[in-house]
Amino acid sequence: MMRRFVVFFSAFASLLVVGPTTPAHADQDPRLGGAQIFTGRGFDTCQAPSLGTMAAWTDSPYRAVGVYIGGRGRACPDQHHLTPDWVRGVTDMGWNLLPLYVGSQSPCVHSDRKRRYAIDPDRAWRMGVAEGRDAVRQAEELGMLPASPLYLDMEAYDRKDARCADVTLTFVQGWNREVSRHGYLPGFYSSAGSGVTHLQQARDAGERDLPEVMWFARWNDRPDVAREPTLSAGDWQPHRRIHQYRGNVKETHGGRTVNIDRNLVDAPVAVIG
Repeated sequence: MMRRFVVFFSAFASLLVVGPTTPAHADQDPRLGGAQIFTGRGFDTCQAPSLGTMAAWTDSPYRAVGVYIGGRGRACPDQHHLTPDWVRGVTDMGWNLLPLYVGSQSPCVHSDRKRRYAIDPDRAWRMGVAEGRDAVRQAEELGMLPASPLYLDMEAYDRKDARCADVTLTFVQGWNREVSRHGYLPGFYSSAGSGVTHLQQARDAGERDLPEVMWFARWNDRPDVAREPTLSAGDWQPHRRIHQYRGNVKETHGGRTVNIDRNLVDAPVAVIG
């Protein structure tokens, strides 16, 4: 069972830990380079909650939290709480971290707000590499070690637009290769009907430099990582899937209310040094 720590003790304990920390309920998977695997419920939210809120939420059914570590397309660029001390503090409380990076978006992204961050078709690979390098830097600054996953957030786009789909895939491949080069695990988040379907098609076509982990959004309120219809049964299995099964809901635990997306996780989580 997870231990509950009050905030000041978490901060103090973080000074005493030497070497990488294994989050509660996380096991290592040698097939993923020794990545730490968490299986259970998780949530993600735009702004990393305060340490006090994270302590209160140890009463919730969740034990993993998605945090937005960087990227020019990040909806909450000013993360008031997300620091190395915060990372250490919530890890000491027993939380498992899912680092998300919202970089450049597909040129045919559906969201009007995201179009200002569109990938330049003439520089798609170079942009992917540069932003992959930035994602690694952001993770390192927060104390997340190699073998940690970094999840690239690519919002829903028109995958049937062949030119746009090719540009998007090229960017993703450049990002993945650079993240892998630094010893991190490239993950990919998108809607099941757009980016996830597109990446499955790319895998079926024999494309390389694809993500190691697939985080798919299908808001059907039926959490299930195994039977996603857009993914082939044997692909991104085992321990390589996250299902975001409901979004934009408010929950209250320990007297603290947060607006979250709900996830079922069977996937790598951050290794904290």
